[in-house]
Amino acid sequence: MRKRRPPHLGHTSAAVAELSLPDAVFKTCPWQPRELVETGLRQWLRCCGAALRDGQVIGMPSHAVDEAWHGLILCTARYATFCDRAYGRFLHHHPDGDGPAGGDSMSEQLRRTVIAWSLVAEPGEQCVLWDLDRRVGVAHPWGVDATRVREIESALARR
Repeated sequence: MRKRRPPHLGHTSAAVAELSLPDAVFKTCPWQPRELVETGLRQWLRCCGAALRDGQVIGMPSHAVDEAWHGLILCTARYATFCDRAYGRFLHHHPDGDGPAGGDSMSEQLRRTVIAWSLVAEPGEQCVLWDLDRRVGVAHPWGVDATRVREIESALARR
């Protein structure tokens, strides 16, 4: 069987933009404003396209976005169709401690998320993922410290 080549990142971005997110996606995601969580989910899904293309596992920087992603996954037909369109294959969920990350720390996976963002961000687009939980009032926020994001971005710029 011939392995399918992953879609171009522009194709992934288009599929993410066209993805309809019904209320069911947000059943277990009560944080507001919902539009901010939706933006975070769409940014996450674009990052996943870069990670899949490069054979990487990235970390989830937001509990709120993680809950919305779980809600999307539970819309199984919609999610499977989206994955096929956006990535050319199914995007599996690997909770912390399970999956192909080969024992990589969450810190390393989140570093790769920042790198993935650098590959998919539109010019001038700000990533909401790094501090989204704090902004929407998650009791125990996840995230990536702004200083750490700048360090990773600086290291990328020096390459």
